[in-house]
Amino acid sequence: MNCQPSASLEADYERDGVVLIRQFLSQAEVSAVRAELERYIRDDLASLPVNARTLEKDEKTVRNLWRLEEHNKFFRDLGERADIRAFVAPLVHGDPVLCGVETFNKPARLGSGVPCHQDNAYFCQTPPDMLTVWIAIDAVTEANGPVFFVKGSHRQGMQPTAPSGVRGNSIGMATPTRVPLDEQFCGLLQPGDATVHHCETIHHSAPNTTGHSRLGLLLVYRGSHTQTDPALKEAYAAALAATPPA
Repeated sequence: MNCQPSASLEADYERDGVVLIRQFLSQAEVSAVRAELERYIRDDLASLPVNARTLEKDEKTVRNLWRLEEHNKFFRDLGERADIRAFVAPLVHGDPVLCGVETFNKPARLGSGVPCHQDNAYFCQTPPDMLTVWIAIDAVTEANGPVFFVKGSHRQGMQPTAPSGVRGNSIGMATPTRVPLDEQFCGLLQPGDATVHHCETIHHSAPNTTGHSRLGLLLVYRGSHTQTDPALKEAYAAALAATPPA
């Protein structure tokens, strides 16, 4: 990993709710991640519970892989790496707990969009000391569905939510952000680069209509001191019931 925690990075994260890190993983590490994901989908996924994945609308192409830390030692070990935990710790204001290893596959021509949302609508943690390390396995371009972030939006707290109707992203914002797209931060990444975003930073992405896939690996952490917020959990349960993640 080509990054160490620093006072300047921590200040940028606290101010903006999102930071970009070049070469978070080496090219050899990216290749190993890609190979294990391909093997996992080919050899393991069919035998796992349905909640291990979400499919695209064609009902056969993987949109998301969920709970990789439960089902796969390679990804559990990656998420528990001492250098990554040391990097995350000051950003979650405490001892980091690995909560999820996931993918957003955004396959070529099929990859669906992600509605405007805040991750804590799903995570339901208080205080909101929780984040996602979003690692590019494929190049993320302006055309293939990059993630847009509204800088500083995490400092405004949780916004009203509503069921989105999108499988794999069942809960979104009741009113999407009014910040113009050209004023949002666009995560354009090369393989191995990463963004790190706070769980209440508003973000979204468009569908991938190009011939190039946009695979991202996500590591999700919270501070060990956080607790589940009952009101957020109730809202998420209602959205999930309306839009099952299968």
